[in-house]
Amino acid sequence: MKNNDQFAAQEAQILWTINKRLEAIRQKNLEQTLSFYAHNIVSFDVVGPLQLSGLDGISTRLENWFSSFAEGPIGFEIAEPFLLVREDVAFCYNLNHVFAAKRDGKILDMFWRETTCYQKLNGKWLIVHAHNSVPFDIESGLASVGLKPSAHG
Repeated sequence: MKNNDQFAAQEAQILWTINKRLEAIRQKNLEQTLSFYAHNIVSFDVVGPLQLSGLDGISTRLENWFSSFAEGPIGFEIAEPFLLVREDVAFCYNLNHVFAAKRDGKILDMFWRETTCYQKLNGKWLIVHAHNSVPFDIESGLASVGLKPSAHG
């Protein structure tokens, strides 16, 4: 984290938000997960469409994603987070890692990149933009979904 003392309280609030969102995702709790997004959220995800706007779009996407997993909680962690906070805006980029059984019995063990942009609205830090992506292989044009983080970046 790269913030000075002036923004320490805001950083603590956002870290709390990040951790509570992680817990909600692990439990596949749609309502609680949605509570961390602004009503006018714009999201660029790893699957189509090219852009999702508003809570309805995010809700449908999360509902479909959660229902693709077997019963019970899912493994979901963030790695290598970087958080920058200023008065009423902040951003965080990190690697997401999901490891869980799908409904078909296959195990999903995947890392991807995420950047979340936060805005303090009515005293609460909410995600106003989320960008999720994976690199692609330039030769094949296929997504590189099997990559793992290395100690050297």
